[in-house]
Amino acid sequence: MRISDAPQGSPEWFQARLGKATGSRFADVLAGGRGLTRRAYATQLALELITGQPAETYTSAAMQLGTEREPTARALYEALTGNFVTEVGFCLHDSLPCGISPDGLIDDDGGLEIKCPHKRTHADYLALPAEPACYTAQIQGCLWVTQRRWWDFVSFNPAFPVNARLIVRRIWRDEAYIGQLEQSVAAFAGEVQAMVELIRNYRNPELAPQG
Repeated sequence: MRISDAPQGSPEWFQARLGKATGSRFADVLAGGRGLTRRAYATQLALELITGQPAETYTSAAMQLGTEREPTARALYEALTGNFVTEVGFCLHDSLPCGISPDGLIDDDGGLEIKCPHKRTHADYLALPAEPACYTAQIQGCLWVTQRRWWDFVSFNPAFPVNARLIVRRIWRDEAYIGQLEQSVAAFAGEVQAMVELIRNYRNPELAPQG
């Protein structure tokens, strides 16, 4: 693993991610075959490589709220668990064009993923014994790229009483899942490069004269 120390959301951070499959999109990479979502993502990354410009720079109101609440969630997590969280930028895989932007690394074995969802979603998470399925690819991807043993999934919503405003679920490495993810990312990298070549080398055929 190689780590870019550029703060998340900075221009340097966007440049470090350019053309690379990222943790929040690993579920799209795992989409079966050449599904529409997977192909759309491959096209997006191909255009990033060609233009040198990041495609995803939009921040929704929900994303902004999560960014604002994340430091509080991290501090509450540290107080609850006694774990000291180290913030980093972008973690790149050693050999494949992919990486992750963790919400924190913990000692030599752990990491942290923080979500700050709406009230109803947070309430749904209270009943789950593990991470929501929609985040499995992202969390196992973090474990894969960083070569760590466990990752804590955290959900935070300050509207809840003290006992329920912070949810912590520890997720361990799933080697079978990680193996499948690694194969999918490697194949996906080939699809991105094929798309780059298609776009760069495309020429319109000469049109036959009319009449």
